[in-house]
This record gives sequence, structure tokens and C-alpha cells, in this order.
Amino acid sequence: MNHYPFGPNSPKSFNAYPRGDIDIESATLRRGRRSRKLVSFYPVRMIKSWGDRLRYYYKRHPLFVFSISLAIGVTILLVFSLYEHSYGVLSNYMRLDDGFGDNYPFAKLKNLVMVAGHSVYTSSDCGNVDKEDSWFLESYQKNPGQAATFVAHIKEGIDSTARDDEALLLFSGGETRKDAGPRSEAQSYWAVAESKGWFGKEENVKWRALTEEHARDSFENLLFSVCRFRELTGTYPHKITVVSYDFKEERFAHLHRTAIGFPESRFFYKGTPAAATSIEAALKGEALVRTQFQEDPFGCLGSLKRKKLGRDPFHHTIPYPKGCPEIEGLFRYCGAAPYRASLPWSD
Repeated sequence: MNHYPFGPNSPKSFNAYPRGDIDIESATLRRGRRSRKLVSFYPVRMIKSWGDRLRYYYKRHPLFVFSISLAIGVTILLVFSLYEHSYGVLSNYMRLDDGFGDNYPFAKLKNLVMVAGHSVYTSSDCGNVDKEDSWFLESYQKNPGQAATFVAHIKEGIDSTARDDEALLLFSGGETRKDAGPRSEAQSYWAVAESKGWFGKEENVKWRALTEEHARDSFENLLFSVCRFRELTGTYPHKITVVSYDFKEERFAHLHRTAIGFPESRFFYKGTPAAATSIEAALKGEALVRTQFQEDPFGCLGSLKRKKLGRDPFHHTIPYPKGCPEIEGLFRYCGAAPYRASLPWSD
């Protein structure tokens, strides 16, 4: 009989040492090894458990489970779609910079002077720039003194650029007249400036005077020139000066500027007068065009769209917004309401 209260069969018995092996020589405890079998199979068991639960719920509530699964699938597709779009824009931007790096040819220029084209020069003799028969004129343009107004625009653009050492001059206008051949308004204006010796400012202006050769209306004159500026400088203009007829100031300085969201404090307009023989008809025509742009600020609907298509007789592919990916949304937008997304020049 065992009289010791703490024998092996006693309800008060205890282990003198914790579970594990004892190293006799060092008198230290060696902890027992955990079974890896359970650990390694735990994720598998957990997945199996979730699978069993899903099967159970599907049998009890098949429509509910299907709806949840569909919602999750649609959400994943939307996330991937947004990611792909953002990545695509970023990739285009990165490819653009990879092609040019820091070697933009006009990276030091900060401001834009844009001269809006109105006609194509067709004469082989640049000494006749002031004569109407040297230009391809529409019926409403065939007025005495009309050619001189084009030259006045070119000169004002050169003068404005000469006054600003940080300005890039862009003559803007595409190949808009079929009967004039594949000659752009922009190249016509550049050639006239060259023939006039840049009005005595060649050394100061010629090296920073270029062209934008795809615009088909006044809105595109502005928007495309902003994108062209980005292609040439790597940035967007800090200030914009537009040169055109004085009676078009409201259209450019208010309607078009507002459409692209450019700050009013950094937008300037230099207007020159129309020919005296055409001013009355010009004012009536301008009132109509302003009304059209008020209803269709981006010129993408109705009569403005048809007019634009008619001014593309050689079916050129517009390269923009490839050179200015940050404002791709502005190029794609069409509507009567203002464009609401953020823009690089937003205050």
C-alpha cells in the first residue's frame, strides 16, 4: 500500500518537469518538436472548410450566392479596366519621355504665342504677299485689303514673340483648302514671315518660330497649339497669347479659353482689324459662330463638326493627343457642360 499522498496514482500528482526531454549533462530542457504535419495541412483544411460552407450556402440560397459572385466579378473587371486605362496613359507618357528624355528642343521656353491661320498662300512669288490673288480665298474673303490682314497677323505674332524671350511662336492651321493643294495655313504664314525677313527680327525670333499643321477651326488652333507646345518644350505654357482679328476676341479669350479651362490671368489676346470692305459681313458671321460655340463649346457636334470635316480635304490623321497624354481626356470630351477633370494648368 502506498501511503504517500503524491504518488503516481494520486489525484494530486504532478509532473516534476515540463513535458520534453532533459539534457542530463547540461541540466537543460529540450523542447519537444511540434508536428509539422498539422501546420502544413492547415491552409488546405481551411480552404476545404470554406469550400464546404460555400457549397452549403449555394444549396440553401443559390440566387443570393450567384448575385454576390456576379457583383464581385464585375467589381474586379472594373478595377482592372481602370488600372489598364491609367497604366496606358502613364505608359504613353513614359514612352514620350523615353523618346526625348531631357532633350526637348525648346525646353527653356515657357510661354506660347499662337497666330491663327485664315488662308493658304499659293503664289510662287513671295514678293506678292499683300495681294489677294496670292492667297486662296473663300468667296466671303475676296475683299480688297484682305491679304494685308493676314500679313498683319504674322507681324503681330513676331512682335509679341520678340518682346518675350521665353515665348515660342506657333503658326497654326492645317491643309484646309482642297483647291489650294496640300499646303497648310501654318506653313504659308511661316513662309511669308521668312520672305519678309521676320520684319527685322530674324535673329531673335526665327529660331523659335514653328508650326502646328492640323487645326481646322479656331478651337483647334488653341487646343492643338497647346499640345504642340508640350511636344516641343516638355511642359505646358505658363502664358498664352493669341493673335487673330479683333472681332474674334470674345470667341478666343472667353469661349475657347473657358472650354480648355486656362486661367484668365495668364491668357492674352492681340487683335488686328479686319479689312474695311468686309467688316460688316465679318461681324455678322462672327455673331453666328459665337452662338454655335456657346451651344457646342468643343466644336464636336452639328454644324461645327461638319465644317471641321469639310476643312480636312486630304483626310489627315490627327496625331494629338499623343504628344500631350496628360490632357487626353480634354481631347476626347464632347458636351455642352464644362470639362471637369483636373488639367495641368489649373489654378
